[in-house]
Amino acid sequence: MRIRPIAEDDWETIVALEADAYSGLGLCEGRTALRSRADASPGTCFVLEVDGEPAGYLLALPYPAGRYPDLEQPEESSFSSRNLHLHDIVIAPAHRRLGRASHLVAHLYRTARSHGYEQISLVAVGGSEPFWSARGFTVDPSTVACGTYQAGAVYMSRSIPAAETPASEQAATPAPAVPFPLPEAS
Repeated sequence: MRIRPIAEDDWETIVALEADAYSGLGLCEGRTALRSRADASPGTCFVLEVDGEPAGYLLALPYPAGRYPDLEQPEESSFSSRNLHLHDIVIAPAHRRLGRASHLVAHLYRTARSHGYEQISLVAVGGSEPFWSARGFTVDPSTVACGTYQAGAVYMSRSIPAAETPASEQAATPAPAVPFPLPEAS
């Protein structure tokens, strides 16, 4: 298993994973919007690869705190912000509940710290608020997720966690199971 930047050949798989995760919620963005998010911040968007094949992805981009992407519009500009918005995370069905999402999120934390971000935000959809709350995200009552996001969508954020135990010390500890699929922050 490895986490790497998104490659051109990954887009067909990313679009299929996104459709599988979000079509039932009416939240599919499609290739153009997804690519625009990755193009806005290629250094904070990743593919999870297992046995040489994409098994998931994560899209995060700088966004002002209290704001979030419009699902119906591609990104037309990038923002300078100390807030990194975790826009989308999806794990392929065959790879869920194996701790793979935890690896992607931990990689995002390390990347965010190294780039000087101070917090991460997201919009929890599909009832995923408890999942994100358990990971330190709190609801921002001053920001209401509306527009193309479904009823019940919740804007959440958390500060970037302190550096974690080095991977060499974690090797003996199996990754915690993550209850995916969740229609994560889209």
